[in-house]
Order: sequence, then C-alpha cells, then structure tokens
Amino acid sequence: MKSKRELKRCPWPGHDDPLMLAYHDKEWGVPIRVDRRIFEFLVLEAFQAGLSWRTILHKRENFRKAFKGFDFKKVARFEVKDRTRLMRDAGIVRNRAKIKAAIVNAKLFMDVRAEFGTFSRYMWSWVGNKPIVHKFKGLEDYPAVIPEAEAWAKDLKNRGFKFLGPTVLYAHMQAAGMVNDHTVNCFRH
Repeated sequence: MKSKRELKRCPWPGHDDPLMLAYHDKEWGVPIRVDRRIFEFLVLEAFQAGLSWRTILHKRENFRKAFKGFDFKKVARFEVKDRTRLMRDAGIVRNRAKIKAAIVNAKLFMDVRAEFGTFSRYMWSWVGNKPIVHKFKGLEDYPAVIPEAEAWAKDLKNRGFKFLGPTVLYAHMQAAGMVNDHTVNCFRH
C-alpha cells in the first residue's frame, strides 16, 4: 500500500500540513446529511470568506467550543453576552459581522428545518439529492461558482441568511460532498 505522501491528491491541500491532508483525505467531498454537521460547515465556510481554509481549519476546535459544538439550537439563543464573549475569543476569527451572521443563520437554519423536516433535505434538493461529479484535472479547472450555488445563494439570501453567497456556498458544496471536485487523478475522485 502506498504511503499517504505517495498518494495522488488534489493539489490544493499541499503536502506539508498534516491537518490539511487529513481534512482532504477523510472529510472534503464526503456527503454530509446530518444537520448539525451541515451547520458546522456553513459556519466555518462563512467565517472563511476572505481568509484561507487553512486558517479556519487550524481554529476549528476553538470554533467548536465557542459555538457550543455547533448546536444550532443553542447558537440561535445566543445573546449580547455571547457575542461579546466571541469577540474576546482569540481562538476564533473575531469578526463582528460574521459572528452576528452565525447567530442569525442558526435561527433561519431552524426555520428551514421546520419547513422541510431537515436542513439536509432542503440543501440536497439543490443538486437533485445526489452529488454532482466534475472531471477537473487541475486547479485551473475549478470555477469560482457553479449555477447550483448561485441559485441556492439567491434562495438563502431571500430567506435572510448572511455571508452565504455563491462562492461561499460552492465551497460548502465541495466540502459537504454535494459536488465531487476531487481532481481526476486524486485517489478520492
């Protein structure tokens, strides 16, 4: 069996960061259908906007603790004291607008669950309930967005969600396995 260093992978995780490699090898692109995990990825992707995924991934455990294990019911009840606590937490990205968005989005996440039964059912409907499989060869083949992300972002915006535009949602779709964007030579494709 080849060692992890010898495996052919997508080029984006590099080869020198064990956390990035583990994320690529075990999580990125694996279909997620559990609402709490979906909420985690939505929060992390929104915080990642304008930053590198590496930065967010290395703060992930701090985010998990700060956002009560990504329990959307608890996050939806966050008050001013919680926002103040989060703004003082050096272990996460301290962006007032993104913190407020995570709380607002948690409330709206629950509204979507009430409407569709699960957020997962709603989310997966944007790709016909099965992953879109792309055949990318290199980084230059990745688009910034796909039409499904644009349509979904428009719907989320109409529902009041924040920091979940088409680019962020496309990244979420890749992470949550709604699209298989592993390059064709990657062992995960």
